[in-house]
Amino acid sequence: MLMFYRLKKFVVIVRKQLSQAWNKESGDWHWIAEKTVPVASLSRSLWRASVPTTNFFILQGLSAIIATLGLLANSAASIIGAMIIAPLMGPILGIAYSMVVSNRRLLKRSILTLLSGVLLNILISIAITRLIGLETLTDEISIRVFPTLIDLGVAVGAGAAGAFANSRRGVADALPGVAISVALVPPVSVIGIGLALGEQQVTYGASLLFLTNLAGMIFSGGVVFLTMRYGTLKKAKQGLVISTLALSVLGLPLGYQMRSLLVRSNVRRSVSILVTRETVTFSDKDLRSVNVRNSRGLTFIELEVAARLDSISQRQVELVQEFLAKKLGREVELQVRIIPITMIESPGFSQNGNPGGFVDDDVTSPEELNNLN
Repeated sequence: MLMFYRLKKFVVIVRKQLSQAWNKESGDWHWIAEKTVPVASLSRSLWRASVPTTNFFILQGLSAIIATLGLLANSAASIIGAMIIAPLMGPILGIAYSMVVSNRRLLKRSILTLLSGVLLNILISIAITRLIGLETLTDEISIRVFPTLIDLGVAVGAGAAGAFANSRRGVADALPGVAISVALVPPVSVIGIGLALGEQQVTYGASLLFLTNLAGMIFSGGVVFLTMRYGTLKKAKQGLVISTLALSVLGLPLGYQMRSLLVRSNVRRSVSILVTRETVTFSDKDLRSVNVRNSRGLTFIELEVAARLDSISQRQVELVQEFLAKKLGREVELQVRIIPITMIESPGFSQNGNPGGFVDDDVTSPEELNNLN
């Protein structure tokens, strides 16, 4: 007992001395402490960002133009630029804040602004797609057609970061990064592109991604505003329940696509290893890509190899198909796409790789030159 008392006294003395030393050397820095934005100031800021003004529609329209052109041109830089100038973050955070403080007027205004901005974006995307006439789905479009739980996690993190940045005076510089991370405008532009091209899968996938971003940001933004004491749990209860139910419903297709993505990734890796290490047909070939998709209980595998046209026969493809079906334990359909390699040599090209009658001075010694002469 005496030992415990002495140890406790020693800890108290050390803490007191450290505190005195820190206060002596640090000076008076109380003014640098981070403070939350007052309720009235935050309300004015979010209300201003949630009003459908002329500036809002101009920025949203320009963002839609840049995003659509960037998607059609497969330009990541253009898409990032569209994310930065897009003003959709304002009404989304306005919905999250109004949900926490139970402000129905701000909620209605934010929803109206968000819907009008999304509708404008879709109409511009449809017009640009039909005007240009491109019908090829670029990689930037395709990656926004199959959202997964990973996208939901990004949306939740971005919503929390956006709410935190708005509630702190010194963190406003983080808002452009938040806009880039959640990428609100590109999915909406892909919806318009899908409608213009008549691609239902593209429209559905992009709509699912946008709803995922929207629900994730509203939920996490409301939780952050609540923890920053801008509202009460009693007022926020109804909104949190609705947003939680929305996330649960969206989680079903997102989880299914996440599972499909993992299965395809594992199968693609297994196929690549099997055909290059355990088959004679592809062991000496340059395997460029492996694509896997599942449909109606069948696994369709597409291989792209660089080889001579006559180096792979139909019988060899059938044997590899049977081999893969046995190893993977499922029905497999195999398609091999050959990129032809043709060696064209000039008449004077010798067998050792040097043109006849010519000598490379960089690799030939003077003695070799005398022997050649």
